Amino acid sequence: MIYLDNAATTKPNEKALKAAEKYLTEEFYNPSGLYKSGYSLSLQLKEARKNIVSLIADESKFSCVFTSCGTEADNQAIFCGGRRGNIVTTMGEHSALFEAVNESKQRGIEVRFANLNSDGSVDCEHLLSLVDDKTSLVSVIHVNNETGAINNISDIAQKVKAKNKFTLFHSDGVQAFGKIAFRLTKDIDLYSVSAHKIGGIKGVGALIKRKDLVLKPLIYGGGQEENLRSGTENVFGIKCFEFAAKDKFSGLNQAFDRIFALKKLFCLLLDSTMFDIISPENGSPYIISVAAKGVRGETILHEVDDKGLIIGTGSACSSNSNKRYSRVMLACGLDKQIADGILRISFSDETTEDEVRTAAKILNETVENRRRLMA
Repeated sequence: MIYLDNAATTKPNEKALKAAEKYLTEEFYNPSGLYKSGYSLSLQLKEARKNIVSLIADESKFSCVFTSCGTEADNQAIFCGGRRGNIVTTMGEHSALFEAVNESKQRGIEVRFANLNSDGSVDCEHLLSLVDDKTSLVSVIHVNNETGAINNISDIAQKVKAKNKFTLFHSDGVQAFGKIAFRLTKDIDLYSVSAHKIGGIKGVGALIKRKDLVLKPLIYGGGQEENLRSGTENVFGIKCFEFAAKDKFSGLNQAFDRIFALKKLFCLLLDSTMFDIISPENGSPYIISVAAKGVRGETILHEVDDKGLIIGTGSACSSNSNKRYSRVMLACGLDKQIADGILRISFSDETTEDEVRTAAKILNETVENRRRLMA
């Protein structure tokens, strides 16, 4: 079996699992407990918080709120950061954020959507034109989860602050964290990350925030996470996230270069008479979206699955939607015929050249056969 749907989820890092195992079997205590073992775990959480944040930011200026997933982190940013005036975001956002801002609209907050360029990146000029003195929050996805296009969030945030210094800037960094090199700047207030996209386990995420930013909680209760996210912390999952993240960042640049070469090889091996490459060459090497010409992407997905190749058709979090065409792909300007053939192939650090070659062969043969049957 060849697994190339890593943008949906990744295989857990075995070293991280092993290192975190004791927090399930031995140090299973409640970190809010006043006894010695509980206090010790609270210190472990503090260490994890510092270590994860330090990978992309100055830990003296940024901290994080541990959440159950990237979706929750996005929701907290929207509902607790965009509480007045208007929210500005893009048509290329993950459904976690897109649906959250639509809910904000139902609650009386004006929402403004910036257009996309053809590769899935945001039209910066249009986005900035939407920001005014009543904009409470701007949210721009860092790496588009369907095309892999990279938005220069540092530059965008700086320009947003120049228009309105009181506007909060958030970015969904789920597909960027642990995959591309960057550091958070002073103009970025909030940043969402997820554990299971980089070898952690499902059920853990974080909202990284400026320390001096006053933020309301999304979940109320016992006051955990410095009163920003109540609920007993998932110590095992958080420590696993910490260990997986440290492992990812230790070889981030080398992995980027290797995966970039695999992406280039894969695109060369695909038959151009049967596929259009949608993803930009300078986007994240971990995500490639292609369109099978004249064939439904979902049909191909199931046929290659039977042949031992697992890929996607877009965002896995939108697979429960009854909409046939990707909202993001249509916003990129693709017509419905092309959007109907979209397939998303996504790599991990474990992906090999042999797997890439075999995957391209299976896709070429499958689409060729399907088109022959339809003729």
